[in-house]
Amino acid sequence: MHSDAVPGLVVAVDRGRMTVRVEGPGGAPVEVTAMRARELGRHGVVVGDQVRLVGDTTGRPDTLARIVVIEERTTSLRRTADDTDPTERVVVANAELLVVVTSVTDPEPALGFLDRCLVAAFAGGLQPLFCLTKTDLASPQPLLDRYAGLDVDAVPMSREAALEPLLERIGGRTSVFVGQSGVGKSTLVNRLVPEADRATGDVNKIGKGRHTSSSAVLFDLPGGGTVIDTPGIRSLGLAHVTADDVVAAFDDLAEAAADCPPGCGHSADDPDCALDAWAASGPSNRAERLASVRRLLGAVGQTAPGH
Repeated sequence: MHSDAVPGLVVAVDRGRMTVRVEGPGGAPVEVTAMRARELGRHGVVVGDQVRLVGDTTGRPDTLARIVVIEERTTSLRRTADDTDPTERVVVANAELLVVVTSVTDPEPALGFLDRCLVAAFAGGLQPLFCLTKTDLASPQPLLDRYAGLDVDAVPMSREAALEPLLERIGGRTSVFVGQSGVGKSTLVNRLVPEADRATGDVNKIGKGRHTSSSAVLFDLPGGGTVIDTPGIRSLGLAHVTADDVVAAFDDLAEAAADCPPGCGHSADDPDCALDAWAASGPSNRAERLASVRRLLGAVGQTAPGH
């Protein structure tokens, strides 16, 4: 069935219409407007999906192709509306890196959000990378210290800093950029991909940036690789992950938790939880990190395991 279907890459999704890049005559890429075939049922199409199309794939104005196959995803960045909503939504498919953009000041780092990003990356099969912006205004060291026990790379950035350290890590790969509003994510994407022209807005009075980009879009890096920019994500609901996923996302915690008794829930109420000894035996930021992870465990514990 559909043996004549043409392979393509979804580069944008807008209200039921997808922009799909296919190989045109002579090998040059062509962007085609497509819709999801009814036969796909409720299976959604997201940016990063590898798909197959039938119909008019010329990309000419006012033409519409149909997506008839969504290839199996190698990774998926997923979120739910909140920690109790069982409906998970795939935000981006097939990205290798989750680049978490956070400012070191103005606004202050949202530590709970960063922890959630690490869990979402682990659960979705992506490799996390912290990109620390506004390092000309404050030191990134406190953040680096907080996550020192993890195998997570971090790149300090500022408006004047060279892009090479970041490009060395994302060149030739597919990266999805996430970050709360006001941290400089759109500014950074515009520097990486000048033609991206992502709308940027200054941080407003109450310390939360205005949302200045509305949908995920894939851009090509000039030197190879792709960047998927996502809308300013204020929250990252994790109702789809288990408590085990939460602990496993943090290498040092997972190692310490191996000493916990069977069935330990890793909460402050678990009498023999080995994480208490881990926090007590290290630098002071361990206790703060454990408290943050326990807040996450309490939040995802509100739903049945496996959701």
